[in-house]
Amino acid sequence: MDGEPRVRTCLWFEKDGEAAATFYVSLLPDSRVETVMRPEPDGPALTIDFTLGGAPYQIINGGQHYRLSPAASISVLTVDQTETDRLWNTLTADGGQESQCGWLVDRYGLSWQIVPKRLIRLLGDADRPAAERAQAAMLQMRKIDIATLEAAFAGAHG
Repeated sequence: MDGEPRVRTCLWFEKDGEAAATFYVSLLPDSRVETVMRPEPDGPALTIDFTLGGAPYQIINGGQHYRLSPAASISVLTVDQTETDRLWNTLTADGGQESQCGWLVDRYGLSWQIVPKRLIRLLGDADRPAAERAQAAMLQMRKIDIATLEAAFAGAHG
């Protein structure tokens, strides 16, 4: 166990966990598939250990007994609109679904929150009326648009 994380978030997939992990590690720096455990050498994976943006995860292909739900999601803090757009567009492609306020569900059924760092700063600003305007704008969004948040924060009416 030297250097190996002692704690991992485990995500239960019905199937396709290996494909999901491979997709996820393509999204963020400091991400990689670490180990794939197959009960049969040429069979499907049972567990996949991977790191996503430096955080350890595990997927288990456990069958239909449990389902993914928005009660557990992966939250990614993005640096700018370009990264927000890239992740949003990639995760909603090929069957993913947009939701409200930066939430989405990818094609594998996993919920994500794509959150620009600027949103956190605006909502936590000491100027409470401005922060409330930014929050009201955010509540109208699916994908977070930083320029619209900034305009609402500044008091611009649209």
